[in-house]
Amino acid sequence: MRSRDIYSLIFILLVAGIALSIVFAPEGRWLFNRDVSVRLGLDLRGGIQVLLRAAEPVERSVMQTAAGVIERRINALGVAESVVQLSGNDRIIVEIPGIDNPEQAIETLRGTGKLEFIDTKGEFLAPGTIVRTTGSPNPIALRPTATVTGTEEITSTVSEGPIYESITDGKDLDLSSVQPPQIASQSLTNQFAVPFAFTGESARRLEQFTAANIQRPMCIVLDNQVFSCPVIQAALIGGRGEITTNTRQDAEQIYTQLKYGALPVPLQVESSRTVSASLGQGSVDASIIAGLVGLLTVALFMILFYRLPGFLATVALLLYTVISFALYQLIPVTLTLPGIAGFILSIGVAVDANVLIFARLKEELRRGRSLNASIDAAFVEAWPAIRDSSVATLITCTILFMFGNTFGVSLIKGFALTLGLGILLSLFTAMVVTRTFLHVINPLPFAQNPWLYELKDAPGMRHARETA
Repeated sequence: MRSRDIYSLIFILLVAGIALSIVFAPEGRWLFNRDVSVRLGLDLRGGIQVLLRAAEPVERSVMQTAAGVIERRINALGVAESVVQLSGNDRIIVEIPGIDNPEQAIETLRGTGKLEFIDTKGEFLAPGTIVRTTGSPNPIALRPTATVTGTEEITSTVSEGPIYESITDGKDLDLSSVQPPQIASQSLTNQFAVPFAFTGESARRLEQFTAANIQRPMCIVLDNQVFSCPVIQAALIGGRGEITTNTRQDAEQIYTQLKYGALPVPLQVESSRTVSASLGQGSVDASIIAGLVGLLTVALFMILFYRLPGFLATVALLLYTVISFALYQLIPVTLTLPGIAGFILSIGVAVDANVLIFARLKEELRRGRSLNASIDAAFVEAWPAIRDSSVATLITCTILFMFGNTFGVSLIKGFALTLGLGILLSLFTAMVVTRTFLHVINPLPFAQNPWLYELKDAPGMRHARETA
């Protein structure tokens, strides 16, 4: 056995040992307490995915700020392993696993958290009314929604009413004053309240307005929607007050939006999807079965058609599987159904490389070369075809990944990523692992049997047996 083969075998065993230690790390913790637990996508563990888009043209830096605000809001929901990432220049992808109330979560994410007090000139506005205010950054973002009626006319559900004067636009809101929901101090029906306080000019204006408008309504507006329109009973000294709701759920949503910052730009929900946890677990089980069946089928094919080289390729394929999952946990890669499909497809690519090598190996043995020379020649001759097909597939994976990243399609990104990693890893297992295994068994007497290579006779092997 050549010294190069010994070093290669030691390297392979070392890589295999590291991969196994990652895959079977106790409680998902590896060296230095690093988290290497398997991360499942929404389609495998359940949850919601929301694609948010800016309602107006903005710079990328503004969207980065918005993504940070959204991430803080999600953390306030107590959700672990959520994903918030930019997609292009005006979109944000949000993935929240294991959420119980998707509708509330979406509203919490998209609300700008802009708190205003408006002067209605004595007019009472019903809660839920959409209004335009002098503090609105862009009235165009408040587009009317259309309702299709029984006639040919389409009528707007939002009136083109007056623009109300904003007493304070929320810029001076003291975030430290925003406290978790509590029973309202003046409530007789267990209403919930979120305390707040303004500072600076906003506090002064609010105090002056309330002092001059006792027994007149002043509407509280959150994200251009009237939340309540209470009658002023006394001046808000120091700009302190509270927002009262009938349910704790509404109070918690308001608290999250106010406490963790206002979004710098209005966001629209471009798309959303929800996956139940039970459906996700069923997909995990089906994926495991499909993967095992695929591996077993490929192993049987390789052993039946290529015998000893096929058996060695199967061992290399098992190593390929272990290293793949170790990389998924180490990088980490969030596994989705398309991602698993990409992994299974990459198994076929790995097998394809071995098929090219073994077909060439048989030709070299028929020509009368020794097993050792045939192995080297087979890999040299098969390499150009393996290289070109791998590069072509990697180019396709790159295009798919860029497409998914640009348009916020994370499922396509998952498929492209696992397939691309599989292609690179298959080159290692085919060109290094399988080649090393063949060279390691070459000196063994039983390895000189032509039948093990699906041949009736091989002159080079016969000569090796006669001279042994």
